Amino acid sequence: MPDPKDKTDELAGTEQPFVQHLIELRDRIIYSIAGVVVCMALLAIWPGPSGLIDFIAVPIRNHMPPDMKLIAVGVFTPFFVPLKVLMMAGLLMALPWVMYQLWAFIAPGLYSHEKRFAIPLIVIGSILAYLGIAFVQFFVLDKMFGFIQGFTPDSVNATPDIASYVEAILSLYLAFGLAFQVPIVVMLLVRFGIVTVDKLKSFRGYFIVVAFIIAAIVTPPDVISQIALAVPMCLLYELGIIGSRWFAKATQAPEEASDQG
Repeated sequence: MPDPKDKTDELAGTEQPFVQHLIELRDRIIYSIAGVVVCMALLAIWPGPSGLIDFIAVPIRNHMPPDMKLIAVGVFTPFFVPLKVLMMAGLLMALPWVMYQLWAFIAPGLYSHEKRFAIPLIVIGSILAYLGIAFVQFFVLDKMFGFIQGFTPDSVNATPDIASYVEAILSLYLAFGLAFQVPIVVMLLVRFGIVTVDKLKSFRGYFIVVAFIIAAIVTPPDVISQIALAVPMCLLYELGIIGSRWFAKATQAPEEASDQG
């Protein structure tokens, strides 16, 4: 009877020269850029750059007089700002495709039991990023601008510049999109044995402090946006702890599962 531990490594023979890795990386980057360009073209047709600007401007327009609009101070701002928004929207739309290209690049170095959960992680990570951005658009910005406008004196006419507004909200989109990846990071840390679930539980109090420090650094200096980022991070940290046990067990190699059995 053959020894179950005497198994040929399923990755044996898959090594590639360094140049081939570079070629593969180049191809995946090209595919990713092509996907973003296609999404940009679709968004340029509908709703168009103007439609995207109107959509992301809704939170601040709700706190401005009906006859007032955002202003464009720079000479080239009316051209470059819609283009920047179109590029960001195209990247967000193509995010699952871009993450798939990343997975396709590293997949040859993964075992079969690890590949099974790569696609679900991509899907979950994309959904969490979209949830973070939606949370910013439909909740955080409205509360933040309502809070800020409340401090505007009656003698001051607040007319925000569209370029500074877009830059601010895009940074918030990025911050919340990354912050909502906390469960994925926690589960991967446990899966690869970097930390244990018990360590994560004991670190809970420190993570709350870390979450508020990160929120204070990456968000505007208002308490609304800082709390709106820190609290979800803490909740997602707990979700990651809950899911880490299942994920670590579900992605075990067959020999690991048999040893524990």
